[in-house]
Amino acid sequence: MSSDKKINLLNTESRAEIDKWVAKYPQGQQQSALMSALRIAQDQNGGWLTDALMDAIAEYLQLDPIAVYEVATFYSMYELQPVGKHKICVCTNISCQLCGSDDVVAHLKKRLRIGFGDTTIDGRFTLKEVECLGACSGAPMLQVGNDYYENLTPDKLDELLEKLD
Repeated sequence: MSSDKKINLLNTESRAEIDKWVAKYPQGQQQSALMSALRIAQDQNGGWLTDALMDAIAEYLQLDPIAVYEVATFYSMYELQPVGKHKICVCTNISCQLCGSDDVVAHLKKRLRIGFGDTTIDGRFTLKEVECLGACSGAPMLQVGNDYYENLTPDKLDELLEKLD
C-alpha cells in the first residue's frame, strides 16, 4: 500500500487532532504524540486498532511500524480486536482486590454471561481485566469509556448496566 493510501486510513478529523498533539512537542519529536495518535485512531475505528491503522500512524508520524506496535501491544487501553459498544475495564489490582473486586468480577461475569476478554452476543459489552486505574480510594472500581465508577456493589453494578444503552 502506498504512503498516501496508508495515511488516508486516518480521516481528516483524526489527522487534525493528531497534528494538535504533535505541535505540543519540539520539532522532530513527533513520536511523543504516539499514544494520543493511537487513541485517536482507535476512537475513529469504533474502539480498536487494525494493523493497517497502526501502519498509517507509523507512516504519519514517520516512525518504524514496530515502534507503534510495541506501544499498542504494551498498554491495556489499546484494543487489537473488535470490542463491544461498552468496554468495561475492571481493576483487579491489590487495593480493589482487598475491597472486593472478586465479587464485582463474579457479578459481572454472571450477569453478562461472559469472561474477561469476551464480548456479549449482542455486541453491547466487552469485559476486560486491567491493572491499577489509579482510583484506589474508591475501590472496588471499574471504567467504562472515560468514566470511573467507584465503591461498587452488585446493586450499583446492576444500575450501571441498566443505564448503559
